[in-house]
Order: sequence, then structure tokens, then C-alpha cells
Amino acid sequence: MRRLVVSAVCAVLLAAGTGTAAAAGPDPRQTALDAAVQAGTVGMIAVAADPAGRWRGRAGVGDVATGAKPDTGGRFRIGSVSKTFTATLVLKLAAKGRLGLDEPVAKYLPGLLPYPEPITVRQLLQHTGGVPRDLAPQYTWTTPEELDTERFVHFGEVEAIHDSTVQPLLFPPGTSWSYSNTGYNVLALLVEKLTGRRFEQVLADWITGPLHLADTFLPRDFPLVPRPAIRGYEQLYPAPQGLTDVTVYNLSRYFGAGNIISSAADLNRFFDALLGGDLLPAGLLAQMKTTVPWPGEGGLVDYGLGLMHISLTGICGPGAPDIWGHAGDVPGYSTWSMTDETATRGITVASSPDLTVPPAAAARRVLAMATEFCTPSVPGAEAHAARLQAAMR
Repeated sequence: MRRLVVSAVCAVLLAAGTGTAAAAGPDPRQTALDAAVQAGTVGMIAVAADPAGRWRGRAGVGDVATGAKPDTGGRFRIGSVSKTFTATLVLKLAAKGRLGLDEPVAKYLPGLLPYPEPITVRQLLQHTGGVPRDLAPQYTWTTPEELDTERFVHFGEVEAIHDSTVQPLLFPPGTSWSYSNTGYNVLALLVEKLTGRRFEQVLADWITGPLHLADTFLPRDFPLVPRPAIRGYEQLYPAPQGLTDVTVYNLSRYFGAGNIISSAADLNRFFDALLGGDLLPAGLLAQMKTTVPWPGEGGLVDYGLGLMHISLTGICGPGAPDIWGHAGDVPGYSTWSMTDETATRGITVASSPDLTVPPAAAARRVLAMATEFCTPSVPGAEAHAARLQAAMR
């Protein structure tokens, strides 16, 4: 991409994994990573790409059994950052004239959703369709222990949707907003129906292949993370029992909503290409960036079509930039991948644990992401960051 080519030619290369330049003091991004570990994060990485070059930082441990450091070039589960990939494929179908964003999903997938109310493709992309968020309680985890004991449960693509939509709509389509993993599973199935190919094949042909994203793929039932940046941990059992390693996991229940594996460099390259206009026509990118409010966040978080828009004023004060991207949370892994308005500065932060991380650590990993774009300085910045992280779940 444009930014990465410039970086490769003129960057002042920092020592990989140290987060410090040879003649400078501690990089504030590295300081933020260290603070998150001090607050209870086990391990984390960050990779930034900006006009100064590519910066890599890490903190904590990547493997508690061996004490190995996190690998800034390794892979991790990106959770709901997958939604931006799914949305991009759907918008590419729209660009090809294969679907209409304001057409009902039932036109393309008749009989899949049990609701009489018409739900449009755009409403699924923007979480305004009223579709339940996740599987009904009888089909999913209800205790922390089940996150451990049910790690190899398989969900077929249609099965996961059916097991969610036994629940009623949360509201009439188009009248409110509620985050829905189920809606994105429907959208991934829509990609398969209209192309006649597996989702991962379309992903490779339309995004990861052209952008040379060698670390990015949809594993479906494959439970391993090849060459993990950090192993995924959760505190699923009371003390004195230690952390549970949940790196090995079948997350087929999240199909198009949260099942992609990637790396920090790949995610930065993807968002650089997307927001730089290399993946979608300008008109569709503008629609992708047309947002509605994320309820409860005081106008500081909005949602487009598979794309989050965040104002950093609550963390850095007036004049702080707006950023675009997505966050992701799955057992063992938290991801933030964000880019500025001009697609010239971006960062991806990945860490573990996710679901059981202490609140202070959750807030500080958000601050580590924000530090790429501005200096967190507003009173209550950490509290705002904690609310922002909590909203993502």
C-alpha cells in the first residue's frame, strides 16, 4: 500500500519487539503496553505503521509455560475485526451488481430467517435489523467452565443462524441498533450463496490474495492458531487454579462474525487498503463510512457498514483525531485495529486474556491503541477507555 511502500524506503527501523529507538527514551506506546501488563494483561503486541515507519512493541509473556516473549509477527484470533472483512466482501458484491444493499435478505436467502418483517442487507451490515446477537442460551456457553469443556463444538453455517433465530427480533428492523454476530453469519452465508463458492475462497480471491495477506484466513473448524503471536488465556476457574490456555478452539459458531485469524501487519495493510480506497469504489466506501450512533457511548462511537468510527476526544481531549477500524473479542484474545481518517497512520494491538482480564488492564490496552494517534491526557481517560472496551463485548 502507499503508506507501507514509503515506510519501506524511508523508515527509521526500530528494533523489533523492543518498542524503543536506539537514541530515544521509552516510546509512549511501549510505556502503554507495559502499563497494561502491570494491570493484569498476560501478554500483548502492537504494530504501528505511520509516516515515521513501522513500529513494533510487545510486553508480558506470549507463553506462560515456557516464558517465551510475544511474537510481533505472529498470528492471533481477531474476533469481530472479521466483520470488516465480511462487510467488504458484501460491498464488493454490491459493486459488481450482484445484490442491492436495500433489498431484503430474503430475496437472496429465502426461508433462512424466520421473521415476517423484511430485513435488508444494509440493516444487517449496520446492526439495525433487530436480529439477536448470539446463539440462544441453550446452545451456547452459560458458565466460564463451559468455555473450557465445550471448546470443540462444531456449528454448521446454517445451524448457528437457526440456533440464534429461535429468539424473537429485538426490535422492528430499522428502528434501533443492537450488535449482532448472527447478522454477520447471515452475511457470510450470503457471500457463499451469491458467489457459489466457500467464504474463505472468496476472501482469498478478493482480499487476502491481492493484498498479499499471507497470515489471514478463515479456519472454520480447524482449532489451531499457527505460529501464535501470543497464546490465548482466560481465568476460567477460581484460585488457586491458574490460567486456562484456550488457544486451541473451534469457533465455527462465529463463521462470518468473528472466526478469522490474522496478524498485526496484515490487519494494518488491510485497513490501509480499505480506507485508502483500494478495495471499494468511492461511493460504496462513503456508504460504509456513513454511521449511526452506538447507543450509550455519548456520540463518541458510531457504526457504519462493518466499520467502527471512534472520536478520541474522551481520551485525548478537544482536537483529538477520529479513527476508523474495528475491535474484536473472543475467548483468549482481544484485538484493536484502527486507522486515521487519511489512512496514513494505523495500529493493531492484540492481547490476552480477553473475557477475564481485569478492568484496568482492559482500559489500558485501549489507551495503548489510542497512543498511536494522540496523547491520552483528559481526566477520566482511563475510565472512558474502560467503557469503550466494555461496549465492544
